Amino acid sequence: MPSIGRGVVALLLAAAAAALAADPAVITEADIEKIVSTVATSDAERNIVRRRLGGWRELLASQKVRAAPDPDKLRAVNDFVQETPFYCDPILWCAEDFWARPVELLANDGGDCEDFSIAKFFALKSLGIAEDRLRIVYAVYQKPGFTGAHMVLAYYPAPDAEPLILDNINQTVLPASRRADLIPVFSFNSQGLWGAKEAKGRGQPGQEYSAWSDHWKRVQSDAVVRSVSPEQRKSAECQAVIQRSPWCR
Repeated sequence: MPSIGRGVVALLLAAAAAALAADPAVITEADIEKIVSTVATSDAERNIVRRRLGGWRELLASQKVRAAPDPDKLRAVNDFVQETPFYCDPILWCAEDFWARPVELLANDGGDCEDFSIAKFFALKSLGIAEDRLRIVYAVYQKPGFTGAHMVLAYYPAPDAEPLILDNINQTVLPASRRADLIPVFSFNSQGLWGAKEAKGRGQPGQEYSAWSDHWKRVQSDAVVRSVSPEQRKSAECQAVIQRSPWCR
């Protein structure tokens, strides 16, 4: 879960132009088997990894989904990604904050708000939705007795239109005006950063930020898929990280 206290500079963006030609959402059968051999330690885990990554591959290759109007693509991607259970970063990764690649979210069958948002972002891009219609939104989520940092994905039907929000907390795709529990702080994609005052798409993107740029490069890398063993989670260091996180309670 991203931390407001780390400041805006700690969070984001901008991919190198040379990286834009690749589609990091695409995965092959060979990739899936390689990930299975890396992550899974039992037949049950192998079945889960194959099912989740195979479903992702089928979704992005589906001609029916690719030909569908954008609202149908949003629902298809949102529904698929939301089949993944929510786990806070300390429990899943033994880290206070970790941005998972889509393959890591699915292979580990778990993730948190930024992982869901990032996976939806790349899936919708792969299905043909222009990036200038998609932004990951860093927001404050409020409910009685709790206020915390959160990330969602926003889709803009037009530059000045009200965005639709894809969120792992409220899994119904809704216009932003119906999400009074979210206070946007800023939004971003690989093209730039927008403050909350440009929430409806007006204005030009702002400066680039390193966290998203670093993540983009990692998403497109061939790095080994990260996974944490049950033994690692039992360690005193990992348990201490878990106890400090409000999202793990």
